[in-house]
Amino acid sequence: MLNVYEQVDRNKRCSLVVILAFGLFVVFIVWLLGQISHYSGSTIGLALIISGLISFSGYWWSDKIILTISRARPASRERDFQFFTVTENLSLAAQIPRPRLFVTDDTAPNAFATGRDPQHAVVCATSGLLAKLDRTELEGVVAHELSHIQNYDTRLMSVVAVLVGMIALLGDWFLRGASFSGRGRRSKDDNLGGALFAMGLLLIIFSPLIAQLIQLAISRRQEFLADAAAVKLTRFPEGLARALAKISADPEPLEAANKATAHLYIANPLKNRHDQIGWFASLFNTHPPISQRIAALKAMS
Repeated sequence: MLNVYEQVDRNKRCSLVVILAFGLFVVFIVWLLGQISHYSGSTIGLALIISGLISFSGYWWSDKIILTISRARPASRERDFQFFTVTENLSLAAQIPRPRLFVTDDTAPNAFATGRDPQHAVVCATSGLLAKLDRTELEGVVAHELSHIQNYDTRLMSVVAVLVGMIALLGDWFLRGASFSGRGRRSKDDNLGGALFAMGLLLIIFSPLIAQLIQLAISRRQEFLADAAAVKLTRFPEGLARALAKISADPEPLEAANKATAHLYIANPLKNRHDQIGWFASLFNTHPPISQRIAALKAMS
C-alpha cells in the first residue's frame, strides 16, 4: 500500500515519462519534415513562428478565454461564503496566493482550475457543486484544484496544447509543400513527388491524432497526481473520494463545457462513457475512470 508521498512521487515520474515521449515525438516530426520537405527551412520556420504566436496568445489569456466559454461569474463572498473560506484555508496550507474564484450557474456538480501560474490562477466551481457537497467534500475538490495550480499543471496543459497545435500546423504546411514540390519535378521524379504527397497526407491525418492521444494521457496522469497531492493538503482521502462519487453519480452533463475544455474539470463534464466499451475508446477519455481514482484514494494511508 502506497502512502500519500509515495503516490505523488510515482505520479510525477509517470507524468515526466509521458511528457518526454511527447517532446521526442515533436522533435521527430520536425526532423522528418526537415529531411524530406522541398521547402524545409522556410516552411517549418514560418510554421513554427505562426503557431508560436497563436499559441502564445491563447496561453497568455487562457484564463479569460476559458471563463468566457464557461459563462462563469465572479464568486461573491456573501453568496458563496463556504467556497471562499475553504479556498482561503487551503491556500494557506498550500502556501500559494488565493486564486480568484468564479461560479458557473449550472446544477451539474463540477469544478476546474486554470491560469498560467499561481499568481494568475482561477478556480471555478459550478453552483451545483457548491449546493450538493458538504464542507469536507468541497475541501477535497478545492484541494485537488489548488494542487493543479501548485504543480503548474495548468501551465503544462497550455504547453502541451501548443505542441498539439504545432504538429497539426506543420503537417498541413508539409502537405502543401510536398504537393507543390511534386508538381514542379520532372517526370522521372514523379514517383518521389507522389511519395512525398502520400507521406504528407498520412502525417496530417495521424500526427494530430497521436498528439491528441498523448495530450489526453498527460491529462489523465495529472488527475491522479492532483488527487494524491490534494490528500497531502486535507489529510483526509475520504472527503475527495466521496466528492468524486457524488460528481460521477450525477447524470446531468455540464452545458457550459465542451470538448476543448473538458480535460480541465475534476471529472468528465460531458458524461460520456467511452471507458465502459473497450480499451481503444478509453484512449480518448479526458479523465481516468472515477472507480480507479477512488480506489487509489482509499489505498492511501
